[in-house]
Amino acid sequence: MSLLLIVSVIWALSFGLTAEVSDLGAPFVTAARTVLAALVFLPFLDVKGMPAWRRLAFAGIGALQFGLMYLLYIASYRWLRPSEVALFTIFTPLFVTLVSDLLEGRMSWLFLLTAGLAVLGTGICVWSGLGRGGMLRGFLLMQAANLCFALGQVLYRRVAPTSGKRDRDLMGLLYLGASVVAVAMAAPSVPWAKVLGMSPRQLGVLVYLGAVASGLGFFLFNAGARRTDIGTLAIFNNMKIPLAILASGLVFREAVDWPRLAAGGAVIACALGLNGITGVRS
Repeated sequence: MSLLLIVSVIWALSFGLTAEVSDLGAPFVTAARTVLAALVFLPFLDVKGMPAWRRLAFAGIGALQFGLMYLLYIASYRWLRPSEVALFTIFTPLFVTLVSDLLEGRMSWLFLLTAGLAVLGTGICVWSGLGRGGMLRGFLLMQAANLCFALGQVLYRRVAPTSGKRDRDLMGLLYLGASVVAVAMAAPSVPWAKVLGMSPRQLGVLVYLGAVASGLGFFLFNAGARRTDIGTLAIFNNMKIPLAILASGLVFREAVDWPRLAAGGAVIACALGLNGITGVRS
């Protein structure tokens, strides 16, 4: 669980930095992040003795969990405000639990309950009211992105232990698969004038987002997913949101609804506590 907490903090601090490179275009930023993440982990890549079909399987998991997820996530911004995108990510814990149960051929009611509490707690933190027209398409795109991210986590959690490899040996394959999708998405629309004219600060932020937030972040998240139960994994899919709100107030000095944050955080803590008290493992 400690690995999932560490990456939740990393991602929470990254939300404020992402705005500094937003003018470079979301497709380019996504491609740059996945390629940089791949470059970080390619030196550790070890596929010796691994069949070709298994290598393709891990690249496919990366393409799904990171590449296709980002493609759908970015497309949703055409119809949704950033706050609405954040709000609609809260359903990921339910997808994690449901996908895991589907693959296992069972139904874990306890994990569904704790995932539901995580959704409720996060919703309390970020809910700002809905009702604007033209939102359905964005909502459906976000749920497709959530499903890709959830399915990738669960598949990695199931397949990685059977590979005989360490997490760092495998991540280069996942990032290569993601990079293929991301680069194909970005190639037709790269704003070369802005990219070539980016400031040293923007370059530094982009390197941090690629090497640390994406590279180290997804590595730690998948490593944590491999080592924890499905209920804890589901809950930590939303932990970054209240932590991001906390970082916005304490680090980036933005206005925060502290009572709402405290109430939502308490519900998420209850979900973690309930999951831990049971001692159930999957």
